Order: sequence, then structure tokens, then C-alpha cells
Amino acid sequence: MEINTKSFTLIPMLVLLSFFHFSLISCGKNVNSFTLDLIHRDSPLSPFHNPSNTPYERLQNALYRSFSRASFIKKKYVNPIQLTLIPNGGEYLMKISIGTPPIDTLVIADTGSDLTWTQCKPCVDCFKQLGPIFNPKNSTSYKTIGCNNKLCQGFICNNNTCNYEVSYGDQSHTMGDLSIETFTFSSTSGQNVSIPNIVFGCGHDNGGTFTNATSGIIGLGGGNASIVNQMHQQIIGKFSYCLIPLESLLDNSNATSHINFGNCTIVSGPDVVSTPLIKKEPSTFYYLNLKGISIGNKTLEFISSPISQPGYDRGNIIIDSGTTLTYVPDGFYLNLESLLMRSINATRKDGTYGGLDLCYESNENGTIDVPKIVAHFTNADLELSTSNIFTQVVEGIVCLTIVPGGNQISIFGNLAQANFLIGYDLKANKVSFKPTDCTKY
Repeated sequence: MEINTKSFTLIPMLVLLSFFHFSLISCGKNVNSFTLDLIHRDSPLSPFHNPSNTPYERLQNALYRSFSRASFIKKKYVNPIQLTLIPNGGEYLMKISIGTPPIDTLVIADTGSDLTWTQCKPCVDCFKQLGPIFNPKNSTSYKTIGCNNKLCQGFICNNNTCNYEVSYGDQSHTMGDLSIETFTFSSTSGQNVSIPNIVFGCGHDNGGTFTNATSGIIGLGGGNASIVNQMHQQIIGKFSYCLIPLESLLDNSNATSHINFGNCTIVSGPDVVSTPLIKKEPSTFYYLNLKGISIGNKTLEFISSPISQPGYDRGNIIIDSGTTLTYVPDGFYLNLESLLMRSINATRKDGTYGGLDLCYESNENGTIDVPKIVAHFTNADLELSTSNIFTQVVEGIVCLTIVPGGNQISIFGNLAQANFLIGYDLKANKVSFKPTDCTKY
């Protein structure tokens, strides 16, 4: 999403991040690489964790958030300016420090959002948060953006101060000053990376359904306002992540996923496949081109339903770490479901489980036998495991996690991405996949 858009769609979730510890490595001249722990919102390490919930209840909550997120992504894709979303749909959190001296804060991190914002004093109206609210008067590096600054183009101007407004579909909102500040990322070993001149929203009027565990949102999308692009000089347009499987996330485990930034994050090796990263609007999202899906020796061509926007079939699926399920056009889903039913030798279960319709009785290992599954992206044949597309929804029952999503835009969700090291190279415009045991990465 462009920085000069008056309104922003913020769909918290993920893209990508969370509470983290941070290690800094030298990687070539004047290039920093750093690695963060990604802690899922349902992890025991998250303030959102409810220890009384079973893994299946946590899964049901994740599915509910996935359906909500996909709905708003599709609305944003069809109408990027008229923006509505749900702020509490975030899957990952991120601990950052803002200002000089740095003040720690916890935010929802999202690859489906660009603008970063946090609550700021003085508060016209602020929601309660566990940590201190950022006070820009106490920071020597804080600056507001004036109306004549090119960054203010398209925003609201009041008393020579550039203002922003974000409205959410559930009537939540944030309003405040578009500002510039230093963001610091700290490791448990005491090493720090400080990035100056980050554009963010200093929110003085914030309310709705936000919880007290977080103070705002950090945007990691593809638009100019995102942290990823604002840190371009430091990370040279490169980042990667490795997401642990769902069963490790939900079973009261302290296992964590990881995300890496910088030149050392290049994904390479003989088992790596790479596909072009397609640039199109809205620029917030990361687009790939899916040509088809194979089940065994049968291949289904991926046909996108025609819409009015030109170039739709080039970049026909969003890769999104913040959406749990994978969404495909309705017609393609029916063909895929039919092929799977003919290919799977297991007892079909009638009914819907958490919104999932193609379900089977599992074996004693909680899985079913499925022929080889391959997602055919441009120049990249990505072999998926059974757990990438089926998950156990209740004891003894597994369901397909690819679902019909209408015909606006398709989404390659985080279950399908688990146990791959996935690298984004925004300079070369490509995404690379390397099979990896992410619990050991």
C-alpha cells in the first residue's frame, strides 16, 4: 500500500512476527542480519494464551480468525481505498522499542498491513494496555511530519501537522500524528539494532475491541510504508521465515517459529525452488502465480475467475503468513475436492467441522494416507506434506484445510507453508522455498 493513501487497510494477524529475542550477525560490508523468534498468539509464551483451552479449541479459534481475515483481505483487494478490517485477527506478536531512550512495547505484526502505529500520549481516548503508553515528549529522536512534506501527500493536515486515520470493520479506530522515530530491536544478549527515521502513526485517539496486551500494529507488507521497505537499506530487501507445524503451535509447546532479516537470510541449496514475486495493486500483499495442483499423477489447472482488473491471472494468489487456511476459487475447489475423494482410501465423515467440509476418520497417528501433493507455481514445483493440507480438528478426524474462497483473490495460508524455510528477495522479486524441519531451525 502506498504511503500517500489517505486510509490504510490494516489486517492484523500475518503475515509475521511476535515476542522475540534477536541475534545480530555481521554479513558483508555494512549489512546487518538478524533473527527473531515468532511466537504464535496461542503459544504459552503469548499474553493471549488461555491454558484452559484444548488444542482443538485453539484450532477452532484460529479457523475463525482465518475466515474473518480472508473476508477482509478480499474486500481490500476489490476496493483498496474503502478499507474495513478486524484489528484482533493477528496471529503473531512483536516486541519492539520506540524512541530515544527506547521504550519497550508489544504490537500485533502483520504482512497484510503497511502502516505501523502505536498508542501515544497525550491521549484523547486510549484503550488500556499493560505496558506504558509511548510519550513522544520524552524522546529526543521523535519528529512529526509537516504538511509540506511529500510523505503527507494524501493525508489530513491540521496546524501544519500531518495526521492519519484508520477505521476498522468492527468500529475500532486509531487517529493521530504521522511521525518519524527510531525503532530499536534488542537481543537477549544485549545487542541492539536501531533503525532511525521510521515513519509511523502516533495514535492519540484509539478505541474499540483492542486488548490490553498490545499497543498497536507493525506493518510488514509490501507497500512503501511498511517496515520491510523502510528498512531496505539495512536488510537489502531480503527476509525469510520458518513456521513450525500447527500441532507444535497448539499443544502447549514453547517451540517457536523464526523470521530472519538481511543478506544472510538468502535461501539456497539443491532442494530449493523459487518462483517470481509479482508486483500488482494493492501493493500491501505478496503475490505469486499458481499454475495448478497435482494429486498423485493427476494435475488440476488453476483457473482464476475473470474479474475486471487487468493482469489478474498474473499473480493469482497471495502468500500470507497471517491466514491459517488456504483459499482457492470455488470452481477449482470443487474439482480439487472431487479428485481428493477419488484418491483417498479412508472413511469420509459427513458434516462440517469448524467450517471445514472434506473430513475423514484418521488412523492411530492422527493422519490419513494421501497421494503425493504438488503445488505448481511458475518455475517452482512445491511438494506438500499431508499435514500441509489436512489437520486433525477433533480426536480421530482430519479435515482438508484448503477451502473455497469466492473468486476475488486466492490465499496460500500458513498451514501450507509450515516446515518450509521461505525466503523473500524484494530486489530480485522472487520467493524461495526450502523443505526444513522448522522445530529445529
